[in-house]
Amino acid sequence: MTNYKHTINLPKTKFPMRANLAKREPDILAFWDEINIYQKLREIGEGKERWVLHDGPPYANGALHIGHAVNKILKDVIVKSKTMAGYDSPYVPGWDCHGLPIEHEVEKTLGREAYRKDPAAFRKACRAFATEQIDIQRQGFIRMGVIGDWFNPYLTMNFRTEADTVRALARILENGHMMHDLMTVYWCADCASALAEAEVEYFDKTSTTVDVRMEAADRQAVLDVFGVEDAISDAPVSCVIWTTTPWTLPANRAVSVHAAFEYSLIKSTATGGGFEYLIIASQMAESCFERYGTSSYEVVAEIEGRELLGLQFGHPIEKHSRYVPMIPSEHVTLDAGTGLVHTAPGHGHEDFALGKEHNLEIYNPVGPTGHFLPDVPHVGGKSVDEGGKILIEILSSRGDLVASDVLEHSYAHCWRHKSPILYRATPQWFISMDRKGLRDRALDVIKSVQWVPDWGEARIDGMVRNRPDWCLSRQRVWGTPIAMFTHKETGELHPDTLGIFEKVAKKIEQGGIDAWFDTDSSEFIGADSEDYQKITDVLDVWFDSGATHYS
Repeated sequence: MTNYKHTINLPKTKFPMRANLAKREPDILAFWDEINIYQKLREIGEGKERWVLHDGPPYANGALHIGHAVNKILKDVIVKSKTMAGYDSPYVPGWDCHGLPIEHEVEKTLGREAYRKDPAAFRKACRAFATEQIDIQRQGFIRMGVIGDWFNPYLTMNFRTEADTVRALARILENGHMMHDLMTVYWCADCASALAEAEVEYFDKTSTTVDVRMEAADRQAVLDVFGVEDAISDAPVSCVIWTTTPWTLPANRAVSVHAAFEYSLIKSTATGGGFEYLIIASQMAESCFERYGTSSYEVVAEIEGRELLGLQFGHPIEKHSRYVPMIPSEHVTLDAGTGLVHTAPGHGHEDFALGKEHNLEIYNPVGPTGHFLPDVPHVGGKSVDEGGKILIEILSSRGDLVASDVLEHSYAHCWRHKSPILYRATPQWFISMDRKGLRDRALDVIKSVQWVPDWGEARIDGMVRNRPDWCLSRQRVWGTPIAMFTHKETGELHPDTLGIFEKVAKKIEQGGIDAWFDTDSSEFIGADSEDYQKITDVLDVWFDSGATHYS
């Protein structure tokens, strides 16, 4: 039988058959280090046209993984190819050093309350941890063969970079893009801080759902709207709301209906015997009563949701001591529930917008650690989970719990703690996307950029076009400070805020962010410190990385 390998002519080479990379790669890296290859490349490129890739910094926490490798190796290929094409293409790596990812790691050693007990010591520990992680990651990137100025990187915790980040914030304020407002934001009880949209991930969660009876303030007014004259004497009239977050019921301030949907007045057997009238979206009646465990009901009358607007119903928890109105909302759907939506402006983005539109109270009875405030009836001091269970028991004992079930659904979680987030109305600092036309300007600039591949343009255009205002403030301690003063009574910014920014930046250049937190206010604003208070919030860490080009 012919041995075909002897019939093939192959070129001869002096290269060994095996690369033996485990031995050769360290030798190559040692040679590069010996000749200081990065400096040699700079000397070769001197005077040539410059081509710079600005490195988006990774977090200085944790071991390198495949994502780091793909990111850095792709950049390295691009920079080396530009160098070989005749450009002077320096590569200065960087690290993101502030923020919750690092605080979270330090908390594992010092405890979750450490940042409150001794903020200065906590910041010092965060800086030390970040420095240690940078050293570990740097060696990993060098081992990958990535050529760069590894021992002169930019760090967002460098004093100069921190100072320039403050200056970047000042520029944004000067351009009119910042605002301070009460708004419902994503909130992590474990972080005890607001989160930006980019810090939220979605996972499946099992929630307790409740159908809650809310009795009409004026039963005859409701019957009149439905055109019902021969009502059963004294039969109660109620609407039924459905929610997956029973803990938000104390903050209820309205019931939302869709003006164009059809709603039914349904006669049904009451919990304690006799009859009652329930208002439910007509399309949801069958599924609702199946959930309630009865097929014994009769549709008495049907009207459009717009005719229900303005009717008052008893609060789900405070009952006869507070009444809430029915208001219109395009966000009401018939995918689940009753077609009548529990609305708590202090606990939801859409609810907040409705609250503003209809001048409802923006009530948030939950504190930063996810516990009800002490003065909240029935559940004061309890966690939202424990409080939710207590509220369900109260509703059941009163006969106002029509049904309870469990539902597995996608829900927002903190990207760091993997814990379910809360929605809380709190005063925060934002970058407004529409004030002073920032969104439109950004969309125009996107068109002027060459995108490779070209579909990237449509992706970033959609992200910017639909992005909400950016919540900048974080109620933490390891981050660039929002270095401003507000009036203790009016909340207005100090009239010399831009000048103060520069004073603070110069201090930070000398002593880092501790210079803001540890320096007495009088050093920045003199006698005005009697009337103005220092903002202690820090910037979202994404602002740090987004402002690195400013240094």
